[in-house]
Amino acid sequence: MDNNMKKRWISLYVENQVGVLSKISGLFSAKSYNLDSLTVGTTEDPTVSRMTIATVSDDETFEQIKKQLNRMIEVIKVIDFTDIFVRMKEILYIKVFNCSAADKVEVFQIAETFKAKVIDYGRDSVLVEFVQTATKNDAVVKLMKEEFRTIEVVRGGSVGIESISMMER
Repeated sequence: MDNNMKKRWISLYVENQVGVLSKISGLFSAKSYNLDSLTVGTTEDPTVSRMTIATVSDDETFEQIKKQLNRMIEVIKVIDFTDIFVRMKEILYIKVFNCSAADKVEVFQIAETFKAKVIDYGRDSVLVEFVQTATKNDAVVKLMKEEFRTIEVVRGGSVGIESISMMER
């Protein structure tokens, strides 16, 4: 990867209308910008949604992305999260199949170590919920793939908010 290429985060306040998500994701695909993660949800104002977008780009491309987003009439505000203190978390579900009794013990130990919750289990499977940074979730997925034969992974994408204190993500 180019030295100037790095993970970038943008938060957008947008009008909560049909087609806005499509227009914004369309901008990324039309310009061949990669979306690593995109989450969206309604804010305290039901007419406004907030998006959190992760992408990998160089400085010049990232400036272009921000300018193009700012030009869209549905975009109310663009916040560059890349170099500011942010609280950012991602939800991750991992289902482990074909568990022996020893496998279940291992899943519960991993869940405890990563401060996760075992939210469902059956005779031979366990479902674990992780809410942590994308980097920590990457590590969990890697570990679970190494430890267990059959897993299913679902990730929700990161959401973030500016930190009140000087804590980093």
